[in-house]
Parts: sequence; C-alpha cells; structure tokens
Amino acid sequence: MHIAPYDNQQKPIVDADDAHVPLVYFNIVKLKAGEHFDYRVAEYETCVVPATGTVTVETAGEQYRDIGNRGEDVWDGEPEGVYVPTDTGARITALTETEVFIAGAKFAETLKPFAVRQAELDLVQYGSDDTKTHRKIKHILGAAHHDRVGRLLVSELFTVGAGGWSGFPSHKHDTDRLPEETRHDECYNFRFKPNYGSGLQMLQRVDNEPGDAYHIVDGSTILIDKGYHPCCVLPGYEMYYFTILGGLSQRSLKQYFQPTHAEQLHTIPGIMDMVAKFK
Repeated sequence: MHIAPYDNQQKPIVDADDAHVPLVYFNIVKLKAGEHFDYRVAEYETCVVPATGTVTVETAGEQYRDIGNRGEDVWDGEPEGVYVPTDTGARITALTETEVFIAGAKFAETLKPFAVRQAELDLVQYGSDDTKTHRKIKHILGAAHHDRVGRLLVSELFTVGAGGWSGFPSHKHDTDRLPEETRHDECYNFRFKPNYGSGLQMLQRVDNEPGDAYHIVDGSTILIDKGYHPCCVLPGYEMYYFTILGGLSQRSLKQYFQPTHAEQLHTIPGIMDMVAKFK
C-alpha cells in the first residue's frame, strides 16, 4: 500500500492496529525550536529518530539530550535515536527546528529505555555498481541491540550513487514458518536527493504472477504486508528510506528469497552479511 505525502499534523501515519500492518507504528512529528510533543503508545515499543535537527527525549524518568545532528536532510550527518518502552510516556523537545520519525512495533513487555548515539550504529554496505544494487544500511536498532528490544527493528537505507535497485534479489517475510521465514510487517518512508527525484516500489504477492507497482516520491510511505518487494530509484537520483520492521513471534528477521531470482544471491557482494544484521 502506498500513502502519498501529506500534512499528518503530528498524528500517526500508521496507527496502532493498522488494518494492513498491525505489527508496526509510524508517526512524523515536526517541531520548531522550543516546542515539545508528548506521546504514549499502548502495546507498542517505539524509537524516536530525528530525521533532521536535534531533540531532547524524556521517558521513564530518564533524559537524553542532544539526540540527532543532521541539518538540511537525512544525508547531512548520521542518525541517532532513543528507545521508548511499551506503554511508556515520552516527551520530545526540539532544540532546533526538527522533523522526527517515531517508529514502533507491537510488543507486550515493558523494557528499559536507552539512547543510540552515532558511534553505536551498526553499519553495513553491500552490492556493487555492476549489479546496480550498491547500498548502505545504518541500523539504529539492529543486531547490536538485540537483547534490549522486544520486536522492533529500525534502520536507514541509502542507495550508493545515483540510480539502482534495493531489496533485490526479491524477498518476503509474511508467514511464520521457521526456519525458512518469519512474519514481519514493514513500513518505509522515502526521501530523494534532489527531492524532486522519484522511484518505484514493486509488490509481487505470488511468484511468477504480475504484482503491483507504486510511484514513490519524496515523503512517500509504503506498507509491506505480504509479498516480494524490491524498489528502485531513477537514474541521476539518490534514494533513502527509513525502515520499520515488527516481528510477530520473534525480533530476528528471516527473509525468504524469491525462488525465481534466488540464484542471483551469489552475484551480489556482501548480501549475506546484510541479511545477518537484521537480528
């Protein structure tokens, strides 16, 4: 499902118990310096990630200052975040003008909050220019924080260079059938550089049968509930997408690669290292 950019007025773009992706939650909050935003999400753990600007996050009696260091856009610096436990109130106070992503996943237990600073990011780069799959991933809540989080995975994905594909070879994660696959709902928010760039999100629900395709622009939100889902960016543009994954029965993601294209796993440098980071 594609949600075109709109002024959400601080209200969730993907709310709790969404009809398409009930395991994840997503909100965008825009604040001027000195403004604050309070929230609490029952039954969902969340992560506050400034897309731009710097904030202070207060939650569960803790205060995390100077979160975020990016200026003009998501390419201008490294991400940082704060993990907010399930059913726990949080206040975000803007120290500068800021745009904040709030990512969430359904999880019943209440854990302890913590901050993820730039030096604690889990980074991976894979693919190649030759295979048109060159990209880098910055895991905010990835394998490095596995024991401190319930079901939520949060990362930022960047194409390396202009143009190319992401999420290929095509994979899915819509059915709990370990050890082959896990059920993880997924949500993306896209940005392009320059911001008038665009791309395409494919969603093929059945192998070797025609699927859907969505024209994605700067600010597009995509919900992945079922099927194989590669995406691409037009030549001459860079693409970024903020990624939220919520697992049904476990946090670690087990992707099932589309049989038609699975042989190409061996042609893309570093792809298995990438897969291992979604833990």
